Amino acid sequence: MKHDLFRIKDLTKNELLDILDDAQAFASAYQDWQFPQRKLIANLFFEPSTRTHYSFVSAEHQLNCRVENFTAAGSSVEKGESLYDTVKTFERIGYDAVVIRHPQDEYFKELNNIQIPILNAGDGKGNHPTQCLLDLLTIRQEFHQFEGIKMAVIGDIRHSRVAHSIQEAMTMLGGETRFGGPLEWQDGNEAYVSVDELVAWADVVMMLRIQHERHESLMKMSSQEYLERYGMTKVRYHRMQDHAIIMHPAPVNRGVEIADELVESEKSRIFKQMSNGVLVRKAVLKRAFGYSFETEEER
Repeated sequence: MKHDLFRIKDLTKNELLDILDDAQAFASAYQDWQFPQRKLIANLFFEPSTRTHYSFVSAEHQLNCRVENFTAAGSSVEKGESLYDTVKTFERIGYDAVVIRHPQDEYFKELNNIQIPILNAGDGKGNHPTQCLLDLLTIRQEFHQFEGIKMAVIGDIRHSRVAHSIQEAMTMLGGETRFGGPLEWQDGNEAYVSVDELVAWADVVMMLRIQHERHESLMKMSSQEYLERYGMTKVRYHRMQDHAIIMHPAPVNRGVEIADELVESEKSRIFKQMSNGVLVRKAVLKRAFGYSFETEEER
């Protein structure tokens, strides 16, 4: 039985927690676990990516998969081939699963007849489930719970698939999420709180990258002005609670969303998130094929 991963809201609370448990197990007791039967995985990235793409690649290699990285340039996509026909081709020529990042919101709705697992590595401005899961893993490692955890998400909310996914997950798990940033990038669903108020209130401060590639026009303020108005400055850093942490989905625009010297500060978990990305992607690949740690048989 295959297990796709499209959106956080498609998971139950128990399924979400099971993935986090598996990800943590990959960091300790089962760090050397591999698929009993080798899998052939295709990574189909129709948008640029470093962390998501290559943490999937790292996870796949660590699980002893054979890996192929697809690029649209030079493929039949340039001849007008549909996404469905591209994915169907990989299915029919023997691939066991595909990982897809695509600029179209909820592209996966076109792929109902695909019989191999599909893992969503990001769709348009909609969903980024594995990023959300690695964020959750980082939070749980820090606080050992989600109930009552206060999370501030600050920045380009309208264009961020990260913001949408993490709000769904934190609500499911009993946390609270509030938003801040430029009003022109508000998504219309939530009231904004001032950035200064948020950083003093939150247990977790998630700074978001400015999504220049998704804007109809570029930001109408300088990098320094954005940092002073909406970013994590040294002044705001010192207003945070002693136990609070800073997160960012990356890539980071240093000196814009966060002051350069704070990217690797004591409160920052930005590079920890990247390490956790490999653990989470190993967990969702394991789930995709229905394996458990205790048995070598597929369920």
